[in-house]
Amino acid sequence: MQPLFLKPVFKERIWGGTALKKEFGYEIPSDSTGECWAISAHPNGPSVIENGQYAGMTLDNLWREHQELFGNPKEEVFPLLTKILDANMDLSVQVHPDDAYAKVNENGELGKTECWYIIDCKKDADMIFGHNAKTKEELIQQINEGKWNELLRRVKIKPGDFFFVPSGTIHALCEGTLVLETQQSSDTTYRVYDYDRRDAEGNLRDLHLDKAIEVTTVPHHDAMSTPRMVEHENTAITTFVESEFFSVYKWDIYGKASFAFNEQYLLFSVIKGQGSLSHNGEKYELGKGTHFIIPVGFGDFEIDGECEIIVSHT
Repeated sequence: MQPLFLKPVFKERIWGGTALKKEFGYEIPSDSTGECWAISAHPNGPSVIENGQYAGMTLDNLWREHQELFGNPKEEVFPLLTKILDANMDLSVQVHPDDAYAKVNENGELGKTECWYIIDCKKDADMIFGHNAKTKEELIQQINEGKWNELLRRVKIKPGDFFFVPSGTIHALCEGTLVLETQQSSDTTYRVYDYDRRDAEGNLRDLHLDKAIEVTTVPHHDAMSTPRMVEHENTAITTFVESEFFSVYKWDIYGKASFAFNEQYLLFSVIKGQGSLSHNGEKYELGKGTHFIIPVGFGDFEIDGECEIIVSHT
């Protein structure tokens, strides 16, 4: 029984940059790298196990062939996806479907409820989060007339902020933002507006207005997420959200701390600092940018160091 360390998959994006290299030391494919798929079993970018007896296996294959590691789950596919996003430029304004809509319209794909932890951002940064339309008719009219400043709702952000983004929420990260995203394992996005940008070939990117309008929640309402913090043996544990799709926490570790988990597999992403994990006489180094899974039945372990870790589970 070992932690499962994962090799990330990187995605080049029109809005990407070099922060994933600068901040985490990753070997990125280009200077327009926008996404690190850190813990992924999605067919568009599955992570590879780096250590132990399962080294070389992709996470999706491990899920299918060794379900005992995950508590013999009922889900057919690994349900979560952890990313780090480098918004070097504004992302497109977009919205995601829920499970029911995606199942019918996207060949059985999961819907996409997600959440963001703001690792870093430029001074006075903001993001698009929701809209101001009161009715579906008003939404359609403002989209058709291009009244984006009236329609789109902007909110200020700062490092350490957390946002819960249910399916149906119009949203967009903006320039100068570095985010850890926990989401359902889905790659379905409906683009609403892209600032009339052109790609490397000079083409406008596709919009998906009909589907976007169908799935957008009207009127918008903020999903409530009130962080709460408890102390545990040299660790401050902040609970950000507990939803039907995932629960997300931040562990601020400042010394040596003991934990025990047997009933639930957990996803870990080290976003700051460094430390080590000790289990059954083995010691594993945890550097900034390390991602791993603790399987069901893992039992007692210790983390020692000065680090911040985003932890999630279904």
